[in-house]
Amino acid sequence: MRGFVRKTESLRRILPINERFWAKFDLLRTLVRRDLEARYKGSILGNLWPLLNQLSQLLIYTYVFSIVLRVKLSIKSLPENNFTFGLWLFAGLLPWIAFSGGLIQSATSVVGQPNLVKKVVFPLGLLPLVPILSTFIESSFGLMALIFFVAVNTHTLHATLALLPLVWLTQLLLTAGLGYLAAGLTVFLRDIPQTLVVILNVWFYATPLVYPVSAIPEQWQSLVFWLNPMAAIAEVYRDIVLVGEVKHWGEWGVASMIASVIFCCGFTVYKRLRPAFADVL
Repeated sequence: MRGFVRKTESLRRILPINERFWAKFDLLRTLVRRDLEARYKGSILGNLWPLLNQLSQLLIYTYVFSIVLRVKLSIKSLPENNFTFGLWLFAGLLPWIAFSGGLIQSATSVVGQPNLVKKVVFPLGLLPLVPILSTFIESSFGLMALIFFVAVNTHTLHATLALLPLVWLTQLLLTAGLGYLAAGLTVFLRDIPQTLVVILNVWFYATPLVYPVSAIPEQWQSLVFWLNPMAAIAEVYRDIVLVGEVKHWGEWGVASMIASVIFCCGFTVYKRLRPAFADVL
């Protein structure tokens, strides 16, 4: 954290951004840290729980699909063994875990903080971002474990890992845009969080996460990629971490454009609804 603070101070001196932005940035960082601390307050293992939960998922999926069902998957950069499918599956699930968890929690971020909403000086635009960033940081523990296991299996670290921040940007824009939309609408329609759970369940199985893209009829594959940004994000994660070569540049570009449009629309809706939050809550 101290290193992160030092880097932030350096950026402040370099970037021509006003102090109001940095004040909001500091507040957001504090809120995220407090949220992460509150999630596992009083537990012995603390913030190690997200890593343990994700590692348990990796082991369970590997056992079920590779050992029980004996699903085989050939990836040129990985040896053909029982662990390969588990790594492939985990690489696709990581962005989904961060996306779905952050979106569901952001939906109630405003209605769950009525005291902050009624404070005139509090920047309400930060509230949906807090659970999204917290869940994203938690998923990064699983990502580090995935990179470690891939390195052990292949005895190499792919240079494409340097592209991960760009994929994160696409993922965060998509999650934040939908999070702003869900958070704003939930103030007026309390059924939104429950509706989101149903939509995400359908969305999960419509995304090639637990099955390869080749299982989709060929005439539908392009449509799935171009219309489902999470499909492109999951495949790019696999390209970067497992393969060491990005094979889905076009799909990634379209996903980034869709994510940007969704973010702008979601934030605009949230901004227009924001003046009425205090009256409803």
